[in-house]
Amino acid sequence: MTVESCNSAQEGFSRVPLEEFFDEDEISRTQEDVSTDIIVLTASEQELVNSVFERLRTISPETLVVLADRLADLEKLTVNIAHFPSLKQSQEQGSEIRNVHTLVDALLIRREGDRSLHLPSKAVLGRGFSVAKFHTFAAMEKIATTSAFPEELLKRLRRCCLNLLFTIMAEDVYLNLLDNDTIGIDIRQDIAYELIMLWEHRSDETVIKMAPVLEAVWNARRGLTPAFGTMVGTSELLLLTMAMDDQWCRFISSRMGNEGAAMAMEEFLFGISWEEIQKVKKNISEKKVRAVDGQEAAHILGRPYDAFKPKTDEFEPRDFYLLYSVRRDNARARLRLNLPGPHYTLEDHYMRFILETNKEKQGEKTEP
Repeated sequence: MTVESCNSAQEGFSRVPLEEFFDEDEISRTQEDVSTDIIVLTASEQELVNSVFERLRTISPETLVVLADRLADLEKLTVNIAHFPSLKQSQEQGSEIRNVHTLVDALLIRREGDRSLHLPSKAVLGRGFSVAKFHTFAAMEKIATTSAFPEELLKRLRRCCLNLLFTIMAEDVYLNLLDNDTIGIDIRQDIAYELIMLWEHRSDETVIKMAPVLEAVWNARRGLTPAFGTMVGTSELLLLTMAMDDQWCRFISSRMGNEGAAMAMEEFLFGISWEEIQKVKKNISEKKVRAVDGQEAAHILGRPYDAFKPKTDEFEPRDFYLLYSVRRDNARARLRLNLPGPHYTLEDHYMRFILETNKEKQGEKTEP
């Protein structure tokens, strides 16, 4: 099996010729004729890898071999995962029949705590594949940056890294939304099916469509200096929205009247927890001042002022996930303990908006 064989069904697919980087004995030892539905490389990722390899072939052949080896490792990982049953297959376990529909029903059962032991093995193992794939492309991006690759190629690599990151993040968002009983059961069933398809293929069409917006939101947020005036965040929201597309603007106009979504947006904008925002607001009220600057806010919270400055440093998508994971964990804790503050992240609210909008459009199409 080659890196490309997992994608052979895709139209226009072209192989990375690994035989150019390994001898035939090595290839035969690492290849097995096992099919898997996990997509090792999409068509666009394949084209990107080919472009990177073509440049490295002349400037750093030894680096090319290292990257080719990592892609082969990803391939072998999918071979192992393929030994676990497809989530779309029916299985008999004693007197029970398990299939995709019973899996959906199981996912809709609300559970406190970590769900890991209630998830299919393929889902848990596949997440490791997604993380390994992200690391592979992140390594490619760093190599391309230090090797002075053309800016357009660097942009494509960075966009690919973010797409992979958002796909990993989407799994967390889907699981959060499954437990949100304010969402209609029909939408949550759709979410469960979306999640199962993500586990099966490790690629998600909804995320691919959302990725450009999420990337733009993140980049816009990185360039903002929070203005700790009345702590409402109006100026930050205006600056952020000006950089977005129509879909994001519709989300803002339709959901910012929701208290939970507004609080989640506030957390995202200021880059601090809801509890810290309340602390600064209380200080403003007690001192009877109209505003505090970033330096004063940093002093109130006992944080370095650098934390509030716009980021202009090198591309590091892992920072996006770190900040998201802090907001996610805080939101889960508040929900579990019934504490005030946002119970879902901005990403949760945005994904819900997209899914509900898609459902409405489907309903319009089916009406006579």
